[in-house]
Amino acid sequence: MSRTLKLAAVIGALTSLPIAPSVAAAENLRVVASFSIIADFAKNVGGDRVDIVTLVGPNGDAHVYEPKPADAATVGSADVVLVNGLPFEGFLQRLVEASATKAPIVELTKGGEVLRKTEEEGHHDQDQAAEGGEKHAAAEEGHEEGHHHHGESDPHAWQSVHNAELYVKNIADAFCAADAAGCDTYQANAESYGQQLEALEAEIKAAVAEIPEDKRTIITSHDAYGYFEHEYGIKFLAPEGVSTESEASASDVAALIKQIRQDKASAIFVENVTNPRLIEQIASETGLKVGGELYSDALSDKNGPAATYLEMMRHNITTIKGAILGS
Repeated sequence: MSRTLKLAAVIGALTSLPIAPSVAAAENLRVVASFSIIADFAKNVGGDRVDIVTLVGPNGDAHVYEPKPADAATVGSADVVLVNGLPFEGFLQRLVEASATKAPIVELTKGGEVLRKTEEEGHHDQDQAAEGGEKHAAAEEGHEEGHHHHGESDPHAWQSVHNAELYVKNIADAFCAADAAGCDTYQANAESYGQQLEALEAEIKAAVAEIPEDKRTIITSHDAYGYFEHEYGIKFLAPEGVSTESEASASDVAALIKQIRQDKASAIFVENVTNPRLIEQIASETGLKVGGELYSDALSDKNGPAATYLEMMRHNITTIKGAILGS
């Protein structure tokens, strides 16, 4: 038999063998994250076992996000829905109800230390309520004009790395509850990522230690850094409250400019989720130079300087330190 015929016979024999059915790959956990920072935590914990859809993506502002019809379908088909809580996502309750989801809605701030809004910010809320009575009457319940829907809590808990460790633990627990077979993987991933968070915490504290104490007052667009201030000792002043929905009045801005001069603020920054116009106006009137862009409520896109939580926190402290020390 020729070599060609032999080869054909072998191929024929092989193709006639029964094919063992392939083992079906376990279906990934379908996870919905309310915004980009939570999605990044979830990727680090879930790894290859989860498929993640992010409702409010990079550079998106969850304070003012309006859900799309497709979002209800996404939440409706999820196995786990990860949210910040406190509440941060003003759109969430309406979306969950519209989706009729059976998935657990996991509030990642549960069990953590919650900061309350400052007394000044409470007065700012009351002033807004007095000035905007008609708007408040028309606003839908639980999602009022200004930032009243945050209640008395500051929702930006991820600005403390210590709290980020809690987010990660809560995500691992949620994934274990939904996918027991993957629990060891989720816990191992969470532990590994936790070590990176511990290293990040040390980096931030070391950077702050290099900034003279009398130069640790800075200005940002909205009051998103209360936990960073509480944890690391940088004082943040802002014309807007904890939500970007609030608009600073002329008297708010005038009072802030006066405070900046009294407290001798060292630097001023724009944020990726807010309009820079007001900050540029304040910089002009106080003689401060805008020191760069900080990331507060959202990551950058993948090509930006804050594509992950670790990169965001490093970028922020490096930008703050560089602007204050002129390096």
